[in-house]
This record gives sequence, structure tokens and C-alpha cells, in this order.
Amino acid sequence: MRTTVEISEQFQGPPGLGNGGYVSGMLASYLPAEIAAQGIESTLRAPTPLDVPLEILREATGVSAHSGDVLIGEAIPAAFELEIPSPPSFAQALAAQAHSPALDPHIENVVSGGLGFHPVCFCCGADVPKGVGLRVFAAPVTGFEGVAAAWQPDAAFRDDAGVLPTSVVWAALDCPGQFAYLADDIRTGLLGRMTAKILAPVVGDVFVITGWRIAVEGKKHFAGTALFDSNGRCCAYSKQVWIGRRD
Repeated sequence: MRTTVEISEQFQGPPGLGNGGYVSGMLASYLPAEIAAQGIESTLRAPTPLDVPLEILREATGVSAHSGDVLIGEAIPAAFELEIPSPPSFAQALAAQAHSPALDPHIENVVSGGLGFHPVCFCCGADVPKGVGLRVFAAPVTGFEGVAAAWQPDAAFRDDAGVLPTSVVWAALDCPGQFAYLADDIRTGLLGRMTAKILAPVVGDVFVITGWRIAVEGKKHFAGTALFDSNGRCCAYSKQVWIGRRD
């Protein structure tokens, strides 16, 4: 089956390009729920243009997105498990938030004059208003080997049943993986692949999202992220491959 979709400017990551987690989650959302419960691997093959029609091709083996003759990305079933570190509390993550690279006025960033590392990013952009961006501000937390964000998603992102959709959950899981490296000033480049599993419907007003390093292989930086509800239950997790420079 074929259909078309447009990624609007709201869902950008790097300026003028689609947010990797959002695009990956958008692709994942086309696969059946029984597959999503086991895990989905989304691979980004090219930067995602904004506000142009993308052709979505759904086949028995997965789904892919194309811009003209360019393959943008593809998602396939990929059952996987990941060891999830115990998270800090919401209060601990909130107390650390001021130290997030997303809020650092002095960090080298991609938008001159903007606040933080990725000022316009749908996930972590500090210059994006509530209800437009997710405002996931991950920061190092004492006693946790990684970063964590105290996240309070705006009601604008929930569906009629109060559930955060797949594309939003994947987007929220995106940047904390990069920030786990950025906490030690390691620049990881762009998201290349994200494998994620949503364990339960993501509902509620407050969450903790964690990110931690897994391994480095050349210019491939592997990270894990997880999302926990107010009761400390893990609702979703991911393994990521970030591809880029090694500092």
C-alpha cells in the first residue's frame, strides 16, 4: 500500500530537517500493534525534508519513506531486549535540569543566538514553546550513570484517549541518548538507527526519561534510553546508533 505524509517544520531536529526520533517513530506507527509490542527498528538513510510530500510504502516486511527517488528511511520488525538501569526520581531529574546542555547559554550550538545545544529541536529545543515542542531537557544526575529528564508533556500531544502517540514517544526517547555523550562533551553526530519498544500506553502528566552510553565503535556511538511513568514503571525504551564525528 502507498500513501503520502508531510513532516512539518514543527517536527524538525537539525534546522530545516526532520527530527530523527519523530521520523523513526512515524515510520514505526505504520506497523501493526502486535509487531510494535515486540520491537521495531527504524533506520534513517537520508535527511528528512520538511513540508514536502513523502511517499510511504507499506509491505509485508516493513515500511519505507521516499522523497522522489531518495530513500529517507525504513522500519522493520526487530524483537529485542535491553538492560534498563534504575532511573532517578522525577524530583532528582528536575533538580538537575538547569545543568542540561539544552539550557546551556554558552554551549556551541547549531543556531546562532539560540539557547542550548539544539534550540529549535522538537525534542530538546529550549526555544520551542510548550505545546509546540516536547522540551525534554536531559542532564547528568548524581548517582546515575547517564542523564535524565523530568518531562511534563503538554496536553496538545495526547490523543483523545489521553495517550501519547508512537511518533511522540519515539521523539521523546531521541535526544537523551545523544545527551548521555554530550555530558562529557562528546559530539555524536546524527541519529542513524533507533530500535524501540513501547511496553504500555504512555499516559500521565509526569515522566522521567533516561539516557546512557552503551559502546563506541569507530564513529558509531551506541546509547540506550527509557521512559518511566510517575510510578517508576518503564513504558518504553530504545537502543540508538548515533553516527558522526568522534571528539
